[in-house]
Amino acid sequence: MTDRPLLKAVNITKSFAAVNALKEASFELHAGEVHALVGENGAGKSTLIRIFSGAVLQDGGEVFLDGTAVRENSPALSKSRGIAVIYQQPALFPELTVAENIAMGQDRTGIFGYIDWKARRRFAKELLDRIDARIDPETTASELSMPEQQLVEIARALGSNARILIFDEPTASLSADDTDHLFQVIRELKSKGAGIIYISHRLEELADIADRVTVLRDGNTIETQEMADTSREQLIRLMVGRDLSTVFPKRKVEIGEPVFELRNFGCRAAGISGVNLEVRAGEIVGVAGLIGAGRTELAKTIFGLNQPDEGEILLRGKPVSISHPCEAIEHGIAYLPEDRRKHGIVPDFPISANITLASLKRLSSFVGLDFSKEREIAADYTRRLGVKTPAIYSPVSTLSGGNQQKVALSRWLVTHPSVLILDEPSQGIDVGAKAEIHELMTELAEHGVAILMISSELPEILGMSDRVAVMFAGTIAQVLDRVDATQDKILSIALGN
Repeated sequence: MTDRPLLKAVNITKSFAAVNALKEASFELHAGEVHALVGENGAGKSTLIRIFSGAVLQDGGEVFLDGTAVRENSPALSKSRGIAVIYQQPALFPELTVAENIAMGQDRTGIFGYIDWKARRRFAKELLDRIDARIDPETTASELSMPEQQLVEIARALGSNARILIFDEPTASLSADDTDHLFQVIRELKSKGAGIIYISHRLEELADIADRVTVLRDGNTIETQEMADTSREQLIRLMVGRDLSTVFPKRKVEIGEPVFELRNFGCRAAGISGVNLEVRAGEIVGVAGLIGAGRTELAKTIFGLNQPDEGEILLRGKPVSISHPCEAIEHGIAYLPEDRRKHGIVPDFPISANITLASLKRLSSFVGLDFSKEREIAADYTRRLGVKTPAIYSPVSTLSGGNQQKVALSRWLVTHPSVLILDEPSQGIDVGAKAEIHELMTELAEHGVAILMISSELPEILGMSDRVAVMFAGTIAQVLDRVDATQDKILSIALGN
């Protein structure tokens, strides 16, 4: 790590309408360093990154690159200066090949301006080999897994001679093995002098990859510390501005009668079969398992997005037929999907429309939609769930991840469900928002809602579940009581032991 900062930001301010996204944010990055940037959703991390990448300009303060003040900036200028951002959702063109995606914006042409296809493929392979990515340059991007797409993004950044790489929630959708490979790539980039800004809500992984950590809160830089001298508890306290006694506010709730039951339930097309499970009123049943075990497929089939072809669903002891989400909603079943950006919200719709989207029948009459009632409901739920927004008419896309998740959850709470299926409810949100979502789950359980919670985070499974159903190869292999569930036992069952 060099003495002079590669990148430095001093007292940055930025406002969007009435929202002060950054008030006094400072940050510095050295060559050969991995510097973590953490904070709650809405703390200003994304805005600061957008300033570095040239997507927006700051209102005040200064940014320095190699000691020289940056007076003008844009995405093109930022890229030419060697700054690249690797987002949680890679921005590849799905119908183009890997080689074509890597060449985008930096293509080399042969004589008379024609594309040298062989040189393009060779260039892509060289870059992929540098990061040990075993990916065929001729593969179409749509055929790649999420980890492979991220590696292509990194290769593209190296192809543009990036020396500052910004990773925004890179491990949110990765397995443990894929995360280990990504960390190996990051360490290799660091050893060759690149400066890495690493943003993550998974605080437990920072000790493995970061040299230093800077905490933002409410648009201000709170503190920068050596990662080796910082504990997870310290980071949480700095992020939320108070002691957070527990991220999992589980309270003892009186468990009632069975509300929801699956008997020998399955869907061959979704790869699930022979599922037997019961969820009682006030109970939170966690669903654990490895990627590919069938957890999300099970949730989709229950909700009518896949067509079951065996077994049955019982609600309060009576068999019901669900072949469409509308039927699930009518039976009091709600489903918060895993990918909130793609399936949980409509980004360009206002908050009010998103919250009431599953309840339009209640708001409609022969004269049309009752917008007054829509505003009343939206205002009530944004207040109750603490959605941070200047107005209920703001597009959901302007909200932080945690607030988007609250809006997506509000939509289903408006329907007053008796069964709530949550697929990765805290994925990609900060520790404060995570605690709020968990508190809300506990409150719903206290009101008798039967909750089925799918999660890849074992601390969340262990912290919030009354029982844990472990899936393997498309079925529930075993159900553990809370007192018997441990990480080792869950992993052993998930691996088929």
